[in-house]
Amino acid sequence: MPAPSIDTLEKLLGTPRDGALLRYSLGVEFSKLKEFPKAIEHLRHAVEADQGYSAAWRALGKALEAAGQMDAALGAYRDGIAAAQKKGDKQAEKEMAVFARRIEKRNAG
Repeated sequence: MPAPSIDTLEKLLGTPRDGALLRYSLGVEFSKLKEFPKAIEHLRHAVEADQGYSAAWRALGKALEAAGQMDAALGAYRDGIAAAQKKGDKQAEKEMAVFARRIEKRNAG
């Protein structure tokens, strides 16, 4: 089954289905198109709607990194790590810890 298009997803904005999952989906789709400002906007909405959504935190960190916003990306990863720890999502926690360490090394170098 093909992924829904951005147009299809955007039609759901402002409806009862507008929530963390919709915003995460839009953020991921915009990231694939390298439209990072739009991706970041939707991913920020996703984590505001659900602070415990570790996949959205990870995607936000990646989009921020790709946009060259390293300090913001590091903050997103740290918030994501905390969210993943609360949920017991060990895999997401480990991945974001690796991404955060890479940024910290670059900042130190």
